[in-house]
Amino acid sequence: MFDPKAEISVTQDGNRLFEKAVKDNIETVWHRHEAQQPQCGFCDMGLSCRICIMGPCRVDPFGEGPQTGVCGADADIIVARNLCRMIAAGAASHSDHGRDLVEVLESVSKGTAPGYKIRDEDKLRQLAGEYGVDMEGKDVLAIAGDLARAMMEDYGMRQKAVTLVSRAPEKRRELWDKVGITPRGIDRETSEMMHRTHMGVDNDWQSLLVQGLRNALSDGWGGSMIATEVSDILFGVPAPKPTMVNAGVLKKDQVNIVVHGHNPVVSEMVSKACMSEEMLDLAKAKGAFGINLAGVCCTGNELLMRRGIAMAGNHLMTELILTTGAVDMMIVDYQCIMPSIGKVASCYHTRMVSTSDKAKFPGMEHHEFHPENAEKKAMALVKTAVENFTNRKEVMIPVEPQEAVGGFSVETIIQALGGTAEPLIDAIKAGKIRGAVGIVGCNNPKIKHDHGHVTLTRKLIEKDILVVDTGCVSVANAKAGFKLASAADMAGPGLKEICKALGIPPVLHLGSCVDNVRILVLVSALANALGVDISDLPVAGSAPEWYSEKAVTIGVYCVASGITTHLGPMPPITGSLNVVNLLTRGLTDVVGAGFAVEPDPEKAALFLINHIEEKRKGLGLDSRTL
Repeated sequence: MFDPKAEISVTQDGNRLFEKAVKDNIETVWHRHEAQQPQCGFCDMGLSCRICIMGPCRVDPFGEGPQTGVCGADADIIVARNLCRMIAAGAASHSDHGRDLVEVLESVSKGTAPGYKIRDEDKLRQLAGEYGVDMEGKDVLAIAGDLARAMMEDYGMRQKAVTLVSRAPEKRRELWDKVGITPRGIDRETSEMMHRTHMGVDNDWQSLLVQGLRNALSDGWGGSMIATEVSDILFGVPAPKPTMVNAGVLKKDQVNIVVHGHNPVVSEMVSKACMSEEMLDLAKAKGAFGINLAGVCCTGNELLMRRGIAMAGNHLMTELILTTGAVDMMIVDYQCIMPSIGKVASCYHTRMVSTSDKAKFPGMEHHEFHPENAEKKAMALVKTAVENFTNRKEVMIPVEPQEAVGGFSVETIIQALGGTAEPLIDAIKAGKIRGAVGIVGCNNPKIKHDHGHVTLTRKLIEKDILVVDTGCVSVANAKAGFKLASAADMAGPGLKEICKALGIPPVLHLGSCVDNVRILVLVSALANALGVDISDLPVAGSAPEWYSEKAVTIGVYCVASGITTHLGPMPPITGSLNVVNLLTRGLTDVVGAGFAVEPDPEKAALFLINHIEEKRKGLGLDSRTL
């Protein structure tokens, strides 16, 4: 049994709410993680196989038991198949999210999505141009419809490549063609990956992993990139906005509605309903001073980026937010939603609502959102949440909110630099900014909540390395105070000078986890400006607390794009030294980047700093020795 005073987080709200959860006899993710100990060693090493019904099988890593499964698959094959299926699942999740948005875009073009509209015509026309859409004499809605249908083609079978790989530097595209990993179609690569990993198909661990690279690229330069771009078209290109973070954003005297998941199609309509005069008048009639909308996970990030909506927490805070007793309704869509939260909410007055036709959860009411009904559904749910305000009992909001600034898109970063990437390049050449690291990913109960994120970020900015972040790490860094212009004082002298001159924080919030593709676009722009490949740049990626299949796919498409990537937790691959050596060493010879695993964020910082200095040296820039 956990000590009620146990510190499971580096955050004050996390620890105080965990203490309350224990007091209230609420089972949390940390309790369930402890109950699973010891976890299966075969699974942890990737040596268990459940692909066919001749199994389940396992391979003994010590050589004393079976060395193959029933079908004859050895450790290399089993580990590679398992990893590739993780890549396929991660690619499917983010790419399917992109498909949802494309379908909304098409519905808007037909006038069958009341409440939605084209918010950024310039972005629409830019994308239409990239897709070769004929815009001559067409109105905005007609262009939107043609673009949506052109994007849908990327999901099917294309003969050469998905459209947006054209954004990658020419040297990178030539490398992909040479290696044979240019993604041909979004769904095609995922389908082929699942086919290859079926029993009796591809039993060469190397060719499996090559297809894994192509499958991941189909998401990074396909489905996820489409998701981000269409979100910008429908909801607006993000721009920096002041906001607040942590559990303190919940209000004792207001109706609190929390949105959770990843799909802005739902949260945008909920946001609109919360601001309606009808709902605000109803809230006052029920004794509330207003309606307070807050976010958790990436749905919250989408709203923060575009509306400045406050963030109550990240992945591992979801259950704890409910224990405040202040949440009148939590509305979820899909991804990173623990099936436990319906049970937790039942211990309080919170109404739980699921909204996606592909994601239902125990203990939740289900109200499906579709483009044609989303506006009405949102109004009905907000009304129910307001009426639930009078059912509140004890409320505990443990902290005051932390101020932050979020919402940096590639466009606003370039705009802040005066419309060109040259000032950033000049700062890198001068050594004032040594390089940049994208820190991404969620939380994992195997790691003290937010410790990896915050520690690594602090160490990097102290060494004049600019940090950009997405997803759950962005909430951790905002709580730590890194997302204010005044945080420049925490940075090294060079980064501090640049941040103060531009009035920006040393850590830039780039959005939700699909928005990792903004990092791809930004590094491509830098590579093109310098006339080099992405792998030549003093940049890196990191996922200090990752847990999901999506994170595997993100890491693989970053590495395949030329960005060396650090992972905190070890992937389930240690059962095959061949696979480990390929991912950590061999890939560098193939795509110019690889993986590094280091659970200790301070040691990880040293690795990333040294990597950046080596890349500076390779470009003929000054390099420091640690």
